[in-house]
Amino acid sequence: MYKLYQDSMAIVREFGKPDIFLTMTCNPEWKVIVRKISAEHQKHPDRPDIVAHVWNQKLRVLLDDLDEGVLGRLLARLYVVEFQKRGLPHAHILIVLAEEDKLRTRDLINTLVPCEIPDEVSNPDLYETVINCMMHGPCGSQNPNCICMVDGKCFKRYPKPLVEVTRANIDKYVEVQKCRPPDKLKFKNREYDNATANQWVVPYNPYLSQKYNCHINIEICTGITVVKYMYKYAYKGSDTAMLTIESVEKEREGGTRVRLEPNEIIRCLNARYISPVEACIRLIDNVVQGKSHSVVLLPAHLRAGHMVLVRVDEDSEEV
Repeated sequence: MYKLYQDSMAIVREFGKPDIFLTMTCNPEWKVIVRKISAEHQKHPDRPDIVAHVWNQKLRVLLDDLDEGVLGRLLARLYVVEFQKRGLPHAHILIVLAEEDKLRTRDLINTLVPCEIPDEVSNPDLYETVINCMMHGPCGSQNPNCICMVDGKCFKRYPKPLVEVTRANIDKYVEVQKCRPPDKLKFKNREYDNATANQWVVPYNPYLSQKYNCHINIEICTGITVVKYMYKYAYKGSDTAMLTIESVEKEREGGTRVRLEPNEIIRCLNARYISPVEACIRLIDNVVQGKSHSVVLLPAHLRAGHMVLVRVDEDSEEV
């Protein structure tokens, strides 16, 4: 993790701070996934191999779109794929834009990264994607058991306050404009008044959201701390799971049944947990992190700072 972080910081030193932090999450309702599993009357947890293959293809196409400049001419990019116990993978992507395409004005930010519910009549496809994939929660008092709730508060700070004018904070994300919609809105069997509807919208890009029909959150960066966050969060270590081994009965020859008691030492096991999708992605050797530029480590070191390889059976003091 440390080497990957240092390589990324070398790219940042060369090309400048990231301008966009993009997060793409796999959508189990993608038509290609549904078409593959519906014929066998299965659900996406039953076929992690299909989810892994489709996710890899979608991610590659998204990276190609970014390289071609759908968000502006690209100087450099970094990405890391993360897995959680919920099973579906998501990718964190950092983008450094060319000087002439940097997001310097409020109008440009509001156009590229809106944070409001689109009009259902003029753009029904985008409306459906935003409603189904880009709405946070509900959490807080409406759903105190939501996964984002910590000590009675949403750790992602939703619902966000309405913002009449886009503004930026040093070393934080830009607060994108969130205006009050003219009328009440109803979706997901819930009715939102015009004072709260846009407070739950996650910043998105209209083109990418409509094309990929999944959760693609876009944040405008104002600092470089997000580089450390991206690698520290993705490589923090595997999730764990507590396994309990219960006694079972086994039938022997002659019809007798014998009760097998597990070893008391291994009755409980605190083990590493890897989701089925992550296992499939690693088995088919898909890349889970990458950079637009290669970083070459020079064979130079400071005094007493060179690398030493030690065998497990050797004494560190003797070495």
